Amino acid sequence: MKKVQNKKTNTLKKIFIKFSRMLGYELLDQNTFESPTLNKNLQESLSIAGKKSISLPLGEIPITRKVKSLTIFFRSCSKTTLWNQNKERVFKQPKSEYLLRSLNSILKSIDYSKKKIPQLNISFNVIDDQSDDSVIKKIKNLFEKYHQSYKLTNLNVSEYKNLCQDTNFASIYKSYNMVKNTDSDLIYFVEDDYVHEEISIHEMLLSFERISTQLKEDVILFPTDYPYLYAQNAPTYILLGNKRHWRKIDQSLGTLLLSKKLFMKYWENFNEFATVKSDPAEKPLHRVYEKENCFSPIPSLAIHCTNINSIYGLSPNVDWETIWEKAKLE
Repeated sequence: MKKVQNKKTNTLKKIFIKFSRMLGYELLDQNTFESPTLNKNLQESLSIAGKKSISLPLGEIPITRKVKSLTIFFRSCSKTTLWNQNKERVFKQPKSEYLLRSLNSILKSIDYSKKKIPQLNISFNVIDDQSDDSVIKKIKNLFEKYHQSYKLTNLNVSEYKNLCQDTNFASIYKSYNMVKNTDSDLIYFVEDDYVHEEISIHEMLLSFERISTQLKEDVILFPTDYPYLYAQNAPTYILLGNKRHWRKIDQSLGTLLLSKKLFMKYWENFNEFATVKSDPAEKPLHRVYEKENCFSPIPSLAIHCTNINSIYGLSPNVDWETIWEKAKLE
């Protein structure tokens, strides 16, 4: 028998949904597991960038710290082995393969984020340290594929011999100084051996808005859940982001997302990291984290492709192989 729908009930329902949208309320149907006001399944991200962060069953947080723009600084080199290590990387591929998969995964993540937040302006800078011409060509092809504008800077390391005690950090120094000429709200420094999940950029942006709003101050985010964090028996705080939990940390490597305002506030620390040899190398950054809130995701949003036995590498409880294969160039 054909089911007869009540047209009057459906009409009233549509009016109620429309009225709820006008008032800024969101409706949740726990029978169909959908939100009729958002036109989304409840398993999807329900947050609206720049407006509200929604998490079940905690409800919504009105966003007061809206992200205005993002500039990415991608440091690339197709020839470098593991810095300061005599080990092979996981998957045992040429360095160029990590570079290209890392870039491909980030561009794919940007593409995903643009679909979710079309109003957000994302700029991209590549600081390249003498990569092969064949690799440079593939880099350019990737940007064309994703229709992402970018600026490519060819690094001349010899120019930095008197500036950086370790010329391996010349690209870091260059990217840090380039920040001074950008008016971007957020800055993302990323190395060429971090392979990202597709949701990474979107998750970091929405989690930055949510956590910064909650704490009433800008925070620093890292894409990787580093294994060394589990080798310490230290107390921490766990906050809820968009689709990840975020753990407060006091150590990191050089890949990080933060506001330009916060970066300039601690310019001396970042400049020291890029120019002076320390032990550990990131010691100047760690002093920043004594004063500012820094967080890393659980589970990880990106895998750091170092040696599999390194405590600064592969994140726990993550399907490394699947992430690696999804980043393969087609």
